[in-house]
Amino acid sequence: MIGRLSEIEIIKNLLISPKAEFLTVFGRRRVGKTYLIKNAVKENITFEFTGTQYASIQNQLFKFWDKINESFDLENVDAPKNWAEAFSILKKCLAKNKSEKQVIFFDELPWISSAKSNFLEEMAYFWNDWASHNKIVLIVCGSAASWMVKNLLNNKGGLHNRTTQKINVKPFTLAETKLFIDEQNIGWDYYQIIQYYMSVGGIPTYWNEVRKGESALQTIERVFFTKDGSLRNEFNNLYAALFENSQKHVSVIKILAEKWKGLSRQEIIEHSHFNDGGALSKVLLELELSSFITKTNSFDKKQKGLIYRLTDEYSLFYLKFIENNAIIVKNTWQQINTQPKFKVWAGYSFENLCIKHHEAIKFELGIQGVYVEVSSFYSKENGQNDGIQIDMILNRADNVINLCEIKYCLDDFQMTDQYAETLRKRRETFRRISKTKKTLFNTIITTYGVQNSKNSSSVIDNIITMDKLFTLKTFD
Repeated sequence: MIGRLSEIEIIKNLLISPKAEFLTVFGRRRVGKTYLIKNAVKENITFEFTGTQYASIQNQLFKFWDKINESFDLENVDAPKNWAEAFSILKKCLAKNKSEKQVIFFDELPWISSAKSNFLEEMAYFWNDWASHNKIVLIVCGSAASWMVKNLLNNKGGLHNRTTQKINVKPFTLAETKLFIDEQNIGWDYYQIIQYYMSVGGIPTYWNEVRKGESALQTIERVFFTKDGSLRNEFNNLYAALFENSQKHVSVIKILAEKWKGLSRQEIIEHSHFNDGGALSKVLLELELSSFITKTNSFDKKQKGLIYRLTDEYSLFYLKFIENNAIIVKNTWQQINTQPKFKVWAGYSFENLCIKHHEAIKFELGIQGVYVEVSSFYSKENGQNDGIQIDMILNRADNVINLCEIKYCLDDFQMTDQYAETLRKRRETFRRISKTKKTLFNTIITTYGVQNSKNSSSVIDNIITMDKLFTLKTFD
């Protein structure tokens, strides 16, 4: 089991707890939820059942009954006609062994609890009437994160406040990804890992595609740019499996994919068919909970408020290079690597990667114990000031602000006197516009390092290289 240390600790504590426990686990498709649970509880699972997407209530009940018989060897018991009867049978089976703690695991819960099935109501009764008073650990898991939050964590009925623990399983960090790669004896260095990570993110299933002896370029070529590439047609399946009316979610994703600096809620409305109402709020929340988008404050909160960015690496890669590229040509990715659109994509993807790993950047700066607000800044040119854009701002409680310039390079970044002067002017422009009294540090985050010119070093206060992004094992 790679990483997931805090998640494993939560599950292990449930097993030794003297009382009944109810764990809700959610996270996007293919992030490793089921693998985590099964490895953490192992032989402690007494009964498990996985829902089937689009299956009828009768079909789900038949499969449930089949699993009951497989787990308990029942005799002379009729198949259940509804979920009330199903949970009654399950309770009688579990009641035969009250001496040891028993784990009940329902996987893909949103698929089981279809409309008019009454599954949730009967599970609530099962928990409230019997399971919560016995040595039971009830674990429920689902990929539709917003459904899990609404119907379990924020349930207004019989399951209100019944969950005793929750786990939001997130993609691997770079550090966890390196552990995973090293375990497979792949032998990639930091740069190779970052190349592939910028294409697929920290989704363990996608990293299972990496083969020993291949470079990141070769792997991307094979999984995306060959006829039977495993990730070439993943996009539509991904969203359809997670969300009802997934076309709404895809429309927001496509809008954000075109705007590197991110968009405010109002800007999303202007670029879409959405009205300023609950439908958009629901879609944005569902995308955020499933780790597809990230919301941050703009530095000038009064001006724009929250900024939404597409931070799912796979979605961005697909929309930029696969969606409108139906013709498959040998060595396509190698050719794309030489084109301007690659540089634009790589710069934005690396920027996203750094923003996601801002805790590792804080650690490298020695400010892990300091409260920091992470934001971005964009200002158009006007009669008084030049237009400026700052990739990432670390607004610190110790009266310092780091203005982070993020550069994806194939070698050392060449810091010329001219570029250093640009950074110096940008710092002063930011001070005028923001009216901040804090100390401003110019911070360069890049792949390999910075080759300074003779007169530029005085403008740069911090240099952070890509290996430092691998420091921390978990996202905040």
